[in-house]
Amino acid sequence: MTLPAPQHLPATPLDHALAWARQGQPVAIATVTGAWGSSPRPAGSCMVIAGNGRVEGSVSGGCVESDVMVQAQDILAGAAPMLLHYGVTSARAWEVGLACGGKLDVLIEAVQSPACPSGTLPLSMLEQACTDMAARRSTALARTLDGTHHVLLHPTTPAVGGTVVTRGDSTTPPTCPAPVMVVATQCLVDGRAATTADENGRDWFVQPLTPPPRLLIVGAVHVAQHLARMATLTGLAPVVIDPREALATPERFPGLVPGQTLIADWPTEALESLKVDTMTAIATLTHDAKLDDPTLEAALASPAFYIGALGSRRTQASRLDRLRELGFGEDALRRIRGPVGLAIGAVGAEEIALSILAEIVAVRRNAPLAAQPGW
Repeated sequence: MTLPAPQHLPATPLDHALAWARQGQPVAIATVTGAWGSSPRPAGSCMVIAGNGRVEGSVSGGCVESDVMVQAQDILAGAAPMLLHYGVTSARAWEVGLACGGKLDVLIEAVQSPACPSGTLPLSMLEQACTDMAARRSTALARTLDGTHHVLLHPTTPAVGGTVVTRGDSTTPPTCPAPVMVVATQCLVDGRAATTADENGRDWFVQPLTPPPRLLIVGAVHVAQHLARMATLTGLAPVVIDPREALATPERFPGLVPGQTLIADWPTEALESLKVDTMTAIATLTHDAKLDDPTLEAALASPAFYIGALGSRRTQASRLDRLRELGFGEDALRRIRGPVGLAIGAVGAEEIALSILAEIVAVRRNAPLAAQPGW
């Protein structure tokens, strides 16, 4: 059976904004800074609007996009950044169709560029943010809710990239108030945006810009073929690793790139070169201890948010015994999900792949299902 090719993950809205700005288009960025109740998009979701009418991303799943686009045109024409409030009690919410019972705050600002000199978000800061995400470096963009001050924060440095811009031509060196730094650190840990106030009572919105999540699949087996394809549908970037070149072929994994996302190396070497981070899930599917055990050793030494291993309960028990002999304690071994996947009664490669993907999502979202025992 020939499987449809996995598609590469699309560029983020910020990537589109940067590309458009470099093409000479004025660009506005609309960001959800607050969401309550049944609002369809969480804080940190964003939509970008170009002067030529192009749009990428969303802030509400369709309810308020049209209104945001209209307001963005005024900002692209030189108006100050705008914080819009939508809710079931506001006239605008009913006008634009947000009748779902939630509330939504959306900040709209323009990128400062030759095409839009009145913009407040420095183009250099947008460039740095996109560069960091492409290099899988987590950053946090902190800005005041009036859109006049911006700081790009890394976990290990207090403030980097761009300048803090005020309306007009004045600039000051990038600084970040201590309370904002504290919140930014937590946002980079849990991946959730937050609003906080500085010492002067000014509100700041902190938006974590984390690398796209990826799934490292060790073992180019039948289940892996379906898992790689399904992963792309949920926003996970799949990488298949297997030194057995007869299995790790483009014909069996259409759409994956040999040497980049289809790697015929030993798993430990591949994991080292791929630099596993907190946005990485790892699933071993080989049923071969010579491949699985070293992979699990490397995975346990990494900050991967998910580690799963295919096999029966007996296989898992033997695997854990071998890892104990290597010095791994019980806390470390509890990180391994095995038998891998949620206990949905899966039969066949397709359903097993679905159960694995469901478990990865549950762990990533800290859902109650993630705490339940496996098969």
